[in-house]
This record gives sequence, structure tokens and C-alpha cells, in this order.
Amino acid sequence: METTNLVKYLDQFTEMLIDFAPKFATAVAILLIGFWIAKKLTRLASTAMQRSSLNAEITDFLGSLINIALKMLVILVAASLVGIEVTALVGMLAAISFAIGMALQGNLANFAAGISIMVLQPYRIGDWVEISEKFGRVESIQIFYTTIVTPGQKSLIIPNGQVMENIITNFSAKGHIWLELTVQMPYGESFPRVKEILNEAIRSVPNVLQEPAPQIGIEGFDSHSITIGVRPFIHPDNFWEVTLTANESIKNAFSKHNIQVAYSEGIELGKIGQ
Repeated sequence: METTNLVKYLDQFTEMLIDFAPKFATAVAILLIGFWIAKKLTRLASTAMQRSSLNAEITDFLGSLINIALKMLVILVAASLVGIEVTALVGMLAAISFAIGMALQGNLANFAAGISIMVLQPYRIGDWVEISEKFGRVESIQIFYTTIVTPGQKSLIIPNGQVMENIITNFSAKGHIWLELTVQMPYGESFPRVKEILNEAIRSVPNVLQEPAPQIGIEGFDSHSITIGVRPFIHPDNFWEVTLTANESIKNAFSKHNIQVAYSEGIELGKIGQ
């Protein structure tokens, strides 16, 4: 009796194996061929995106996304051939994706903002920017965050969602920026004379652009002196170097030409030392 049952089960298993083997072999073939095709299509898509001058980071990311999507499609087709209910599998994947999306809602906002930054390119790696009132050079642009390095060599990691919610000031977009310096001049001095001295002092500073020409003019008046705005054009990379050198050059020029200043304690005029 037991032998008869064993033979019966073996026959049933053999029938199932014979029936299932072609489907399994076909599914394996589909997986192998499908993955090969997915790899080729991903490579073609990546090449096309690179030719379109897309950011390298977003090209790699979208290439990976396309590769995963194509492989998932191949797996679903293979699963349907071996008799797995594809509808239930798709529903389960959708439910898992929804749960993950709810748990990572903040990160998804940063992710979407990262994609926007890489596509719209409000700034690039190496640009000097001000983001969320933080100034520095862009060191890296990732999917979830942007890293900038301040002139004091501090690395600031800013979530991309926060970047896109604030005003972005790109100092490198035009190739040069206006350096904003102010100088105090007493009322008794001749402005044309001081302007000529300032113009000569500023133009002698290394890395100050001769074109566009520096702009010098009166910005305002107070009880003791006149405020003069000095606006040379520079490359953003030279911001701090030119600022320090320009102030030193102006101070030396005032001393050389005996330009007096008004002290805040009173209206008495005093000389500027070396």
C-alpha cells in the first residue's frame, strides 16, 4: 500500500516537473535575455543623457533608475510565465513603495529638489553662492543635499529641499562680481581729488578687473564725513584676497597723499599714519 502511494506521488511529481520544466526554462531564458537587453538599453539611455549635457550625478542616477525599472519588468514577465499572480505582486510592491514613501517623506522632498537642481542648474560645482544666508563655494551636488565650503574652510551640508525653498545667490554666474567697499572722507577734502586717488589705488591692486572699470561715487553723508562707495569688479575666487589688499592699498594711498579723516569723537581732523 505504501509502495503504491509512493509511486503515485512520484508520478504526480514527475508530471508536475515535466509540465513546469518548459515554463521554468523559458522564464530563465527570459531573465537572461531580458537582463542583457536592459543593460544595453540602460547604456544607450546613459549615453544619450551624457550627450544632452546633463549633470553627471543625475545621469548616473537616472541610468540606475532605468536599469532597475527594466529589470523589474523582466522579472514580472518571467513570473507570469511560471504561474505567479502578477497582479498581486504588483499590488504588494505598490503598498511597500507607499509605506516607504510615507516614512521618507522629508527625504523625498530633498530628492525631488535635488533632481530639480541637477536639471535646472541654478549653480554648478565650483560656483560661489549664498544659500540660506550661508556663503561659500559649491563642493558637491548630491541627490539629497548640497555641500558648500566657506572661506573659513567649513563644510556646510544643506538639504536640497531647503535650498529650493530659499533665494539662491550665484556670484559666479556672470563671471565677475562687484566688490563693495566704503571709505570715509571729511567734508573739507576735495571729492574729485580723493576719487582720483582711490581710482589709482584700486586699479593697482592685483586681480582687480580693468574692464568693467571700477566705479567710485558718493553714497551718503553723516555728521562728520562723506561715505564714498568703491566698487571694483573682480572674479569671485579672488574675493577675500582683493578685499584685504584693496583696503591696504587705499589706506596707503590716503597716507601718501595726506588725506585727512574725521574722528567720530569730534570734528577735529587727524592724519592717517603709515
